[in-house]
Amino acid sequence: MQNPENLYLLLSVGASIVLLVMLVSVLRLHAFLALLVSALCLGGLAGMPAATLLGAVQKGAGDVLGFVGPVLALGAMLGQLLVVSGGADRLAAGLVGRFGPGRVRWAMLVVAFLAGVPLFFETGFALLVPLVFVVASRAGVAPLGPGIALLAGLSVLHGLLPPHPGPTLAVQAYGADMGKTLVYGLLVATPTAIVAGPLFGGWIAGLIPTTAASDGTATGLAAGHGPSSHGASERGDRAPPVAASLAAIILPVALILFGSAVTLSGAIGPLKELAGWLGHPIVALLFTVLTATYFLGARSGLSRQQVTGALDESLRPIATLLLIIGAGGAFKQVLISTGVGNVIGQLAIEYRASPLLLAWLVAGAVRIATGSATVAVITASGLMVPLLPLFPGVNRELLVLATGAGSLMLSHVNDAGFWMVKEYFRLSIAQTLKTWTVLETMVSVIALPLIIVLSLFV
Repeated sequence: MQNPENLYLLLSVGASIVLLVMLVSVLRLHAFLALLVSALCLGGLAGMPAATLLGAVQKGAGDVLGFVGPVLALGAMLGQLLVVSGGADRLAAGLVGRFGPGRVRWAMLVVAFLAGVPLFFETGFALLVPLVFVVASRAGVAPLGPGIALLAGLSVLHGLLPPHPGPTLAVQAYGADMGKTLVYGLLVATPTAIVAGPLFGGWIAGLIPTTAASDGTATGLAAGHGPSSHGASERGDRAPPVAASLAAIILPVALILFGSAVTLSGAIGPLKELAGWLGHPIVALLFTVLTATYFLGARSGLSRQQVTGALDESLRPIATLLLIIGAGGAFKQVLISTGVGNVIGQLAIEYRASPLLLAWLVAGAVRIATGSATVAVITASGLMVPLLPLFPGVNRELLVLATGAGSLMLSHVNDAGFWMVKEYFRLSIAQTLKTWTVLETMVSVIALPLIIVLSLFV
């Protein structure tokens, strides 16, 4: 690298990431403290003024928690209501009965594809991960296998399909067609999710011993109320019907999909305002939780005190998780503020390659450096757009997919999703690297050749 300042910046980023890993894995420092220390050290090494550095820390933590915090809280409440009412257990019994105990990974992949198209990754994660533990308990299997399948489905859709933020931004930047992007994205996403989800999940789950109980009690997802204590097995006929439990999962999905559909249709006026309001993940989940307090609570025979107690209990286990996610957002924002993303992007462009490969490489490099898939897409598309005249024959929709696939590369300690998976599934850092990080890298690497092959036919 010719510019010594850029080389020094890359070395500083590498040193901060090594420091973070050492603080957590060797010194056993709490991840919240380790992330803040690493963020401050990186800012100091990069020469950021104190006011700018502290501002980046505050902005990063606030931005990520401003959305993820309410989503996780509402998702935890909804999951808790499903569990204590017995609805989750009855729904899990239906899934296990239809797919069989040996195919619960495939059941969770189907759930991810049904619910994950309009849901942001964080929303789908908060809403559906509690179901993993109940399904795993019903099937008598460890939760990591079906959990990997669910995460793979949600991640693939988040990276490749509009209306998720990254693909939507890339569609706009490249001037691609939204409909074609959806069709091509599904063609790439389906085989990618199958390999990285049920197939990989079934293999890796047998190699990773975890402390997460299959009823969810060890993770806090069920907030201490697994099926053994509050499930349908004890509630009997008082548990809500499968249709009510399924509706609790589908309702926020339907509201968000309604909002996206109206927005994409170009509607204006009151309908657009209503759709934008109801279709926001926080509002959609809030409406669903309020509805569920009646249909899964009062209608299922739970007293007002039991419903209130369940909602209170659901928030306690996610307090630590929210702190870690906030600190992860602070670390990510400091990374972004140093400008390392632009350095990596410019470096990648120096080595001319096919536009699909180049977009994938730039997005992947920025994702590894910053931990943000959305930032990776923004950076990669911003660097690629001026180069598009050099590649007049490139398929714009496939360029969106290549950028999105690159943005999923190698999630590690600077990504809030990494810490979400670690804490929810009670994994060590090494186990999270072997599962979640490998999963994300598989998704990115498998999707690229599929996109290139598809480019030969469209």
